[in-house]
Amino acid sequence: MIYVAYFIFSFTVIQFLIALVNLLTQTHLPYSSGKCAMKISVLIPARNEQDNIGNLLNDFESLKVNDLEILVFDDQSEDNTAPVINEFVSRDGRFRIIQSDGLPEGWLGKNYACHSLAAQAKGDYLLFLDADVRINASLIPDALHYAEETGSDLVSIFPMQKIITAGEWATVPNMNYILASLLPLLLVRKTKNQSLAAANGQFMLFRSSVYKEALPHELFKNNKVEDILTARFFKKIGYRVSCLLGDERITCRMYSGYSEAVNGFSKNITEFFGGSYSVAVTFWVLTTFGFFPVFWYLPAHLSAAYLFFWVLTRIAIARSGRQSIIKNLVFIIPLQLSMGVMIYKSFINKTLNRYVWKGRMIKH
Repeated sequence: MIYVAYFIFSFTVIQFLIALVNLLTQTHLPYSSGKCAMKISVLIPARNEQDNIGNLLNDFESLKVNDLEILVFDDQSEDNTAPVINEFVSRDGRFRIIQSDGLPEGWLGKNYACHSLAAQAKGDYLLFLDADVRINASLIPDALHYAEETGSDLVSIFPMQKIITAGEWATVPNMNYILASLLPLLLVRKTKNQSLAAANGQFMLFRSSVYKEALPHELFKNNKVEDILTARFFKKIGYRVSCLLGDERITCRMYSGYSEAVNGFSKNITEFFGGSYSVAVTFWVLTTFGFFPVFWYLPAHLSAAYLFFWVLTRIAIARSGRQSIIKNLVFIIPLQLSMGVMIYKSFINKTLNRYVWKGRMIKH
């Protein structure tokens, strides 16, 4: 067991070093001059988003940019999503609503919505946004400038999370923890290794010519983690991918409570571990119960160092993710336990071949 204890200690130090790299290197979108001559198509899939879509569209309506089109796909919403969208369409020519003609066999709803939106888009860049994000005025020009400067064919951003309830604090920070403690985000753009790839469907900016050549939403039309698979596929075929963390320019409140967050994260948590449940469970066990062998078998100074790096990793990730350091530390034990619940729920859903989202059954 002493070798296990040393392995856990080493793994914790590696996690800290990766988190430190993500804190100290450019993992956020650089600010630009605010000017870009490229035309952009903003593409928003929406199903039952009456409480969110108006906020996002209002953000765009306030942008005084003419070379911009905002297309919203109403995916057979059962609430007032369409009327809210139509209010913006009626007063601003940059907005357009596309009504779903039904979900074809073999497609997931969001993937079909994104594919349909892209087919009608005219921009040099295609920006896919989820309906629950919020943006400020500099996000679009800053993102376009970054894509041009880096030659990125896909730029994806993990929005800064707005976390309110205790249930959210016990779940949502796990996304950044897993991502930023296992993947140096700088290497997503700097290397061709497809295993060093990540993306978030909440913000995906594609070079239009590349998207229409690859058609990723059609390629992964029946996969619920098409964003991550797209990033890996792009790197595999030689396209350049960039993955960044968000700040105040793009924010999102993903979930409104514990149950909703667990249900949502169970959809894709294992993809952070290459789709492997064994790797996911191993990571959870090491990061949750690793202190037992460390404290039992290692000298006191190494046990203290282990605890020091374990806590510092959370601090570094909270800082790079623009989250409260204190709350991340207060909820550190609930966060670890919730991660286990998410992995378990994901396994059960996969075993029973069931997953419900936005009122639709999603098969694994």
